[in-house]
Amino acid sequence: MASWLKWLWYHRNYIIIVVTPLVFLPLPIVIPTSVAKCGYAIIIMALYWCTECMPLAITALLPVVLFPMMGIMKGGEVSVEYLRDTNILFIGGLLVAIAVEHWNLHKRIALRVLLLIGVRPSLLMTGFMIVTAFLSMWISNTASTAMMLPIAHAVLQQLKATEAREDEEDFKATVQDNHAFELEIKETMQEVTNEKQPDTKIQHEDRVYQHDWNPESLQEARRKALDAKFDRLSKGICLSVCYSASIGGTATLTGTTPNLILKGQMDKLFPENGDVINFASWFGFAFPNMVLMLVLSWLWLQIVFLGFNLKRSFGCGMKSGRDKEAYAVIKEEYRKLGCMSFGEGVVLTVFILLVVLWFTRAPGFIDGWATVLFNQTGEYVTDGTVAILMAMLFFVIPSQLPTCGGYGKKVNTLRTVLTWQVVHDRMPWNIVLLLGGGYALAAGSEISGLSKWLGECLSPLQNIPPFAISLVLCLLVATFTECSSNTATTTLFLPILASMATAIKLHPLYVMLPCTISASLAFMLPVATPPNAIAFSHGNLKVMDMVSTGFILNLVGIATVNLGINTWGYAMFDMGTFPSWVNITSNHTNTTSNYTYT
Repeated sequence: MASWLKWLWYHRNYIIIVVTPLVFLPLPIVIPTSVAKCGYAIIIMALYWCTECMPLAITALLPVVLFPMMGIMKGGEVSVEYLRDTNILFIGGLLVAIAVEHWNLHKRIALRVLLLIGVRPSLLMTGFMIVTAFLSMWISNTASTAMMLPIAHAVLQQLKATEAREDEEDFKATVQDNHAFELEIKETMQEVTNEKQPDTKIQHEDRVYQHDWNPESLQEARRKALDAKFDRLSKGICLSVCYSASIGGTATLTGTTPNLILKGQMDKLFPENGDVINFASWFGFAFPNMVLMLVLSWLWLQIVFLGFNLKRSFGCGMKSGRDKEAYAVIKEEYRKLGCMSFGEGVVLTVFILLVVLWFTRAPGFIDGWATVLFNQTGEYVTDGTVAILMAMLFFVIPSQLPTCGGYGKKVNTLRTVLTWQVVHDRMPWNIVLLLGGGYALAAGSEISGLSKWLGECLSPLQNIPPFAISLVLCLLVATFTECSSNTATTTLFLPILASMATAIKLHPLYVMLPCTISASLAFMLPVATPPNAIAFSHGNLKVMDMVSTGFILNLVGIATVNLGINTWGYAMFDMGTFPSWVNITSNHTNTTSNYTYT
């Protein structure tokens, strides 16, 4: 029996791939409608995505096969969905991120900020969280986590080694005084007991002297107390890095894939939305939410791993020997980078220019430069246009200034800031297919009438207060994303949420926006997201450490995003009014569906 179960487990992917379509095949056969056929395709893709029996990107290509064969969409129409404007924005943003990583600009920024903030425990956690969150706004969460954790590990090792050395020197001086030695025994026992039972105190201190304590045993006890202290600190720092990477990615439109999926779904399902989601509007809502979430996360991690003694943690301006040596480690890492090269300067300049152009393209409260120059009669210039323009500069500008006479023999060796080989090695093309698969699903649901049917089924939710709907859906999405990729989660949920909002006359962004951010709140399991897995391998963490800490942070994140959508987000997007562009889109969709299938 055991060998049979083992065989099933080893071949589970093949079994799922074959059995799933056969189990649900009666659905389109018994109910031969476009709605049932599209539902059949979505069920298969959802199960394949959740179980990852095939690569996610390959599963995303299933609409190219299933939709034409089932008469839902033509092959050409499906294929077009795989390279929309949002995919171009994603590619442009990633090209800039690759340039930042290639020239180590992100490491220079990280080390410089850590030098400014300091190395006391709470300051160290604050510094790592701020830097990681900022980097994750522009580069991938995985890259920022993978870069910051080795730096954190080196600093913690130096802190521990220095404190152990100082502790040994203090012990040698203390043991010479018998009275001081007895007090030291008492304090050490208190400390060891508190490490094991932090919420209790020694009730009978006289019991300390019933043991035959000698200098060697006392030194061993001090060493264990020091190990326990830095074990907690290491866990706290590692978790702070991976959590802040996920939190930071929510702040910008290009920070993480679910944000771009929302942008693409809004443009696909509601093409007349007037570019309601762009880089500036997303940042205006998500950045304050990110800051609030980051502060509350820091406070919770501080309480769990460092205690609430802020005076001791921050140090109140005092610097000990271990702080100076840890500071020296960071300074040495920064020194190894050398002076900023010409290539780094180009990347930094283009990066700043890109952010400025994104913010000023269509800020909302005034006409942006794109509106004045290009978009007077339509949405010609988008955020994707700007991203590709800036990214192309990396393939034009040389990586170093040509010297006098440099255009002679050395002209062929002069490289540009970015080469295609670097892009080829680092570009996650699978995400482009994942985005396209989501847009193809949304298009199929719209054309087949599945979106309208789902909306009618969910119409009884109209009797529930909107804030309760948003809260429950965020909890559902946050739970689902713990065992599935955030990309697959948003791809599956957003079209359903759009249909539901349209049916109950609720602003689509009121549920779609908080649920999109909730898809990034995967804090509980090591397998939930790559940053969690990287931290789990670095910090001597146990699964329960991540579960117990991440569960509270999940609730904190859901609370903050719902606070945001009901306060500043409510005013920004005029959530109290059902937008006219939803009605326009719905009427157009119904006309197309009736014309095609009746």
